[in-house]
Amino acid sequence: MYVNTTIVFGVSSLITFPAYSIQKEKVHIKSPNIILVYLDDMGYGDLTMNGAIDYNTPNLDAMAKEGMFFSHYYAPQAVSSASRAGLLTGCYPNRIGFSGAIDHTAKTGISDEEVLIPELLKQKNYTTAAFGKWHLGHLKKYLPVHHGFDEFFGIPYSHDMSPKHPVNKNYYPPLPLIEGDSVISINPDITQFTTRFTERTLNFIRRNKTNPFFIYLAHPLPHVPLAVSDKFAGKSKQGLYGDVMMEIDWSIGEILKTLKELNLDENTLIIFTSDNGPWFNYGNHAGSAGGLREGKGTTFEGGQRVPCIMRWKGTIPEGTVCNKMVSGIDILPTLAAITKAPLPNHKIDGVNILSLMQGRFDETPRKSFYYYYRKNNLEAVSNGDWKLILPHPGRTYEGFAPGRDGKPGAVNEDFNFEGGLFDLRRDPGERYNVKFSYPEIVTELEKIVQEARGNLGDDLTNITGKNIRKLGKQ
Repeated sequence: MYVNTTIVFGVSSLITFPAYSIQKEKVHIKSPNIILVYLDDMGYGDLTMNGAIDYNTPNLDAMAKEGMFFSHYYAPQAVSSASRAGLLTGCYPNRIGFSGAIDHTAKTGISDEEVLIPELLKQKNYTTAAFGKWHLGHLKKYLPVHHGFDEFFGIPYSHDMSPKHPVNKNYYPPLPLIEGDSVISINPDITQFTTRFTERTLNFIRRNKTNPFFIYLAHPLPHVPLAVSDKFAGKSKQGLYGDVMMEIDWSIGEILKTLKELNLDENTLIIFTSDNGPWFNYGNHAGSAGGLREGKGTTFEGGQRVPCIMRWKGTIPEGTVCNKMVSGIDILPTLAAITKAPLPNHKIDGVNILSLMQGRFDETPRKSFYYYYRKNNLEAVSNGDWKLILPHPGRTYEGFAPGRDGKPGAVNEDFNFEGGLFDLRRDPGERYNVKFSYPEIVTELEKIVQEARGNLGDDLTNITGKNIRKLGKQ
């Protein structure tokens, strides 16, 4: 079977990959090194292959040509803490008590009862590290080194949660920089974040080249406030946002180059994606949703549908595009299958997508997806082709002028959306409500709604669900 090799990304860019023969037989798997790169607030349209304008991301484009682009990938939720909780546990965030983005006042964090990806992999003798942003609890007991990571160098939450916050100047304390579980400095230079976290990643790779490793590189950018090192300042034609994306692309290039130099290229799986879509009301300091509707903090496609690239030479067919629906919650069970690590003995929501990574696109591991936001509010469901949006209050950026140069514009946080049915195959921008034309599809998706409410609950129906777990507490 041969893949159609001319693929349209986003809404404005055309890229052609070489033909690649996809084998149907099972591929022999050797447990790889794993590098999971998680950006903050990068949108679907922020890569050149997806239509980014006035800057280039050549290393990420090359990574896609040597791997697979997942065009229908969803972040676990459309906001930072919840998204990261879902990624690292394989659960919808509300199952484990997470919603929104916690800050320095939080007395809760990721529970000891949850099994995170590094804890899973340590059962298979992986050495593990986290560099960059954490955001699953700032108190010592919640930091990465107490949840499966051998090393941590980074910040406990978003870097705008500091005295440099563009709006709340007197609310946040100095931003701590942490090594292990100890604060080593305060208010670090954010222009050096991308470089420093990349350098720590490269150092870790060199120190662990003879044993399997897992690196979680959670770049704090391109979340505001934007900042870039001197080597990329002013390099793009799109201003500071373009400069930041170019430096992140440089980071990926340095990782790829180091893996090749150390002969680790053939046995390292790299996953690159984002925690949610762009924060639109920051205007020229925000990214692009590539024509998708709305952005960060919404369950429309622009809020949760983000780029995802995976590269694993010899296993992932080169230059391929997977259009099947997948999510960040699927990464944990997939890594468990790859490494033959046992799954947690409690309920998770992710599914194994290894078959898709191997190019077996006739399979459909994920049958449905639930879009939750705020405090356990079910706002939409999808079967991949169709999306049913339920009436709900929520954020909208529409009708407001965005801010500029780091200052946010206005948004409506409690707009009442009437809901509707949308054909994601023809209308990923969710502009045409067709529920009256396809009542049979509405009926089919309403069954998924009831499934979600019975499984995870919904604050609008006051169904709590006996499987809901709680956050750890101080």
